[in-house]
Amino acid sequence: MILQLPKIYPITDAQVSSLSHAEQVKRLIAGGATFIQLREKRQPARAFYNEAAKALNLARSAGAKLIINDRVDIALALRADGVHLGQTDMPVITARRLLGPHAVIGYSTHNLDQARAALELPIDYLAFGPIFPTRSKDDPDPVAGLDKLRQITSIAAPMPVVAIGGIGQSTLAEVLSAGADAAALISAILSDTYKITENLRDLLARSRNQRS
Repeated sequence: MILQLPKIYPITDAQVSSLSHAEQVKRLIAGGATFIQLREKRQPARAFYNEAAKALNLARSAGAKLIINDRVDIALALRADGVHLGQTDMPVITARRLLGPHAVIGYSTHNLDQARAALELPIDYLAFGPIFPTRSKDDPDPVAGLDKLRQITSIAAPMPVVAIGGIGQSTLAEVLSAGADAAALISAILSDTYKITENLRDLLARSRNQRS
């Protein structure tokens, strides 16, 4: 069964937002989020586990799916909806064996060869980027651009493709026009703490206009 993703895929970041993951999830859900990724690169495992547990309770109450970035152990312990893995994380096949057939597994790719290899793996969606320059990663991969995104969406179908990296209000339309099923955003939603809910609502409205 092909995973149906929302056009806007928000990712939490405590450093960008200056908020706990639970508070971010609360505000994202208020803005219409139904599929959220928790991303934490700095907290110790126990601290992130506790944060993720609170965030998951909020998501469950709202009927939203919660995906854990990188940490298969935390996703497994909390029975989260799934994980998002990168090129240097636990192998996808091992994660699938641990989490079972119903968990959502997303996988990051940064070039054509990685994307082709990913299509042979037991994943539910393929992430590709960075599409534009991004400040959300300390050591980002080379910018892929829209032309590469078009290539990826062409070869990946019907696998959903999530575009990521430097996407904002001004570039959302061209990313979706390039064939991305969803756009993953961090700074465009979270950078203004007081407008997280408003920002997401606006982006969702823009994505619906683009789709129509």
